[in-house]
Amino acid sequence: MRTLDQLKPGDSAVVGLLKGDGAVHQRLLEMGVIEGAGVEVVRMAPLGDPMEIIVQGYHLSLRKAEAALVSLA
Repeated sequence: MRTLDQLKPGDSAVVGLLKGDGAVHQRLLEMGVIEGAGVEVVRMAPLGDPMEIIVQGYHLSLRKAEAALVSLA
């Protein structure tokens, strides 16, 4: 199963399922990373962390570890 951290700049996908629990899970939900939301990777930092995505119409920066919790549909 693909996860958000595996996408490259310019790739788009749909959020399938959020793994994990606790504060990070809640934070992702509050930022609009919910099941069925469309995401697009805008760019990656030079060393690959963090990555910038567009979700729910706004730009969001995520660490690779956070993006790895987002399974794609």
